[in-house]
Amino acid sequence: MNYTPIIGTLGYIVSPDQTQTLLVHRIARPADVHLGKYNGLGGKMRQDEDILTCITREIKEEAGIDCTKILLRGTINWPGFGPHGENWLGFIFRIDQFHGAPFFKNEEGTLAWHPLEQLHLLPMWEGDRYFLPLVFDADPRIFHGYLPYQHGQPLSWSFTRS
Repeated sequence: MNYTPIIGTLGYIVSPDQTQTLLVHRIARPADVHLGKYNGLGGKMRQDEDILTCITREIKEEAGIDCTKILLRGTINWPGFGPHGENWLGFIFRIDQFHGAPFFKNEEGTLAWHPLEQLHLLPMWEGDRYFLPLVFDADPRIFHGYLPYQHGQPLSWSFTRS
C-alpha cells in the first residue's frame, strides 16, 4: 500500500530579541479542526512549489511579513492527524529574521507574540508539546519525528537527529 501523506509546512517566527514566537489563536472559523488552539503558521504545499517557497508564501499570506532567515528545524510524520484520519508530513521551520510588521489577525484567528518559556501553558495540540522544545533549542541538528494520532490524540512520539 502506498503512503501518500499531505505535505505541509509549519513555521515559528521568533521575535528580534529571540524571547517570543508569533502564534495564531485559531478562533475565526467555528468548523476549524484547530478551533481554540494556538499554532504556528503554515499550510499545504502546492504542486507547483518547493517546500521553502511554500513556507515563505504561507508566512506572507498569514502574517504579512517577508522571511529573511529561515531554518529547517525538523520534519514530522503525522499519520492519522487529519480530521478524517489523513496522514501528514510536516516540515517544521524557525524564522529567525523577517521584514515588516505582522498582522494582528488573519482568516484563521488572532496573531500575537508569546514568551517561549510559557508556550506549555497555551491550549494547543498535545503532540506539539513534544516537538516545540526542539524547534527553539540550540542544537543545530535537524530532528525527524514520528507522531501518530488517533481521534485527535497522539499515540506516541519518537525522533532522531541528523
